[in-house]
Amino acid sequence: MRAQRQLIDRGAQVLVVFEGRDASGKDGTIKRIVEHLNPRASRIVALGKPSDRDRQSWYFQRYVAHLPAAGEIVLFNRSWYNRAGVERVMGFCTDEEYDLFLRTVPLFEQLLAHCGMTLIKYYLDISKAEQRRRLAARRSSVIHQWKNSPLDGVATKHWKQYSRARNEMFARTHSTVAPWTIVRTDDKRSARVNLMRDLLLRLAPVLDAGRHQLPDPAVVFSFNTAQLEDGTIAP
Repeated sequence: MRAQRQLIDRGAQVLVVFEGRDASGKDGTIKRIVEHLNPRASRIVALGKPSDRDRQSWYFQRYVAHLPAAGEIVLFNRSWYNRAGVERVMGFCTDEEYDLFLRTVPLFEQLLAHCGMTLIKYYLDISKAEQRRRLAARRSSVIHQWKNSPLDGVATKHWKQYSRARNEMFARTHSTVAPWTIVRTDDKRSARVNLMRDLLLRLAPVLDAGRHQLPDPAVVFSFNTAQLEDGTIAP
């Protein structure tokens, strides 16, 4: 991939964060992105439950260990924003821990940017009906059974709580330094294609200028608060 070759030559540090509800398509999208990348200069990070030591450490500490080196692209399949989503909704963190996270994450991301890291944050948005359909299909699939988790069963049950947590996350962590980009994912193929177009445009904007299609603005777009009221983002 020529775009990646440019990043390697420049010694760029690229971190791409993928967030979104269960079944919004994070796994499949990341898989399509990395399949043609140089595996020596790209990594997927999908951390499991924090250990006892992790719980006793600075919250960001276990994520810092996986940040990209020079010339490397790292894709986080969920990230520190677990605290603003599933941990908040399911009660896996205290109110004090949640509030501390939202107050400090903009400072953490500002530090990353100040140190020269390119941080791109995607939120994959899915409708309630489509999430329900995908979760049902996942439960009956032999191929995708590894994706099943106890949290799947309450994903739609806690839909409104997840929406409130998401909206609060956007309000307090969307910034000029680290903005959120929304991707509508009810149509999987369209979401993947347009997200990759957007990512390529961000990482190599002058590469073959004019030859590549721009992302569809109805599928991939920058966040603004009006989208929470007009139905652009799933309520």
